[in-house]
Amino acid sequence: MKVDRLLCIASLVCAFGASHALADLTTLPMRETPIPRTTDGVPHIQIGVEPVPGISEALLKRVAGLPGVQIKPTVVSLSGALGFWISEDQALARPEVIVGGREFAHIHPDGSLHASLSPALAEMATETGWAVSHPWADQRPGWDGFVMIFTPMNTAELDVVFDLVEASYGFVTGLGSSSN
Repeated sequence: MKVDRLLCIASLVCAFGASHALADLTTLPMRETPIPRTTDGVPHIQIGVEPVPGISEALLKRVAGLPGVQIKPTVVSLSGALGFWISEDQALARPEVIVGGREFAHIHPDGSLHASLSPALAEMATETGWAVSHPWADQRPGWDGFVMIFTPMNTAELDVVFDLVEASYGFVTGLGSSSN
């Protein structure tokens, strides 16, 4: 999937606004597809996972619809990854959980994501097979909810992964009820 095409899709969606309310996650279903292996260090990536291009595009389309979010090249991840940036006019409730700039999360070329979740939601996402803690999550104040969310492989997984991204946005901005 080409970065230019994804940026174009994201720009179009930004123009039309968000259509989904912020997620209020009190439970998560168990992930049904196998939990990918990941590296133990940085770069923190999945091993042997191929994304489903249509699912990754749909996720970017949804993320670009979040209020004040832009999809731009990442400043903290691998080449080809796209960052989810919160606009300068949006207040941040928890700036300490952002890894770089105003990039609250990013998607890797393999479809996995890094995002900051509330510690309780990060634990729930890990226990239900949706995420794994980042290797540096315990090395910086405020990063205890920093996780890799695994690549969504179908539309049901896309819905859960987008809910997690929405919860990350809510946690970082303080908007909605997703700041568990």
